[in-house]
Amino acid sequence: MRADNSPHIIAAARQRATATRERAIAALRRMDAAGQPVSFDAVAREAGVSRSWLYAQPDLRAEISRLRERHGPAPSPSQVPVQQRASDASLLRRLEAATARNRQLEAEVRELRDQLARALGQQRAAAVTASGETSRPRQRSAKTIGPC
Repeated sequence: MRADNSPHIIAAARQRATATRERAIAALRRMDAAGQPVSFDAVAREAGVSRSWLYAQPDLRAEISRLRERHGPAPSPSQVPVQQRASDASLLRRLEAATARNRQLEAEVRELRDQLARALGQQRAAAVTASGETSRPRQRSAKTIGPC
């Protein structure tokens, strides 16, 4: 029979829970002292804990909300600097170029489909004349050439 290890397992779980809580509180204190924007995501990354765990801790959740309001909203993700943004005129030229390229490709596709249809027609005519079946109708084959 095995020995009952449950007291050791319970003690280890309590130690992990305490260590996790201490990491989260330390991360909150560091971020507050440094004036960093406080959010659940930032605290979770800093402390190495999950956001869902932070949300499940009422006191930490309240402290994060309080610090978030005190420090103001977190800055939005970095945007492209104004000097590097495309102007409306530039975007319009790119759209015109793309539209012209689409028209060119559509014309090329139409031409290739016509060439394919002519080539298949010539191939079929050559097959019919070679087999000498010009007088009686031949059964159609099950070949499909696709949309034309």
